[in-house]
Formats: sequence, structure tokens, C-alpha cells
Amino acid sequence: MANAGLRAYREVLRLVGRLPADVRTYYAKYARENFVNYRHLSADDDLAALLRRAHDHSAWVLSKYSIDAAEAARLKEVCVEHAAE
Repeated sequence: MANAGLRAYREVLRLVGRLPADVRTYYAKYARENFVNYRHLSADDDLAALLRRAHDHSAWVLSKYSIDAAEAARLKEVCVEHAAE
């Protein structure tokens, strides 16, 4: 369970690296704060919902900066794998 959260965080940071340089710091800090705030989740359902939200939000941010949302495919795989467990 925690492993999926760490993998998702790693993928989100990889996606942040695809953003324009002037907004990377903001989104990296935003992602860290959100992952830290929810690190103590105990229910798998809650984690699955948060992983889906992380993917949806990441895809939205990528499209906001005209980056193909398909870049978030690896993040989606992490989220789907966890939901299947």
C-alpha cells in the first residue's frame, strides 16, 4: 500500500519535470505537501481514491501547460495496479 503512494509520488515529480521551469518549484512543493498530508492513510479505498485524484490532477496540470496528458500514463499504471490489488 505505502509502496503505491511512493511510486505515485515519484511519477508526479517526474511529470513536474516536464512543466515549464518557472512553475516546477510550485508544483513540486504542492505535490510534496499533499503526499505528506496523506501519508498516514490506513484504508486501501482512501489511498485508491487519492491515487486516482493524483492522476486526474496531474493530467489537468499537464493539459493546462499544453503537454500531452499521455505523459501521465505511468502514473495511471501505478493507480490502476493499486486498485487491482
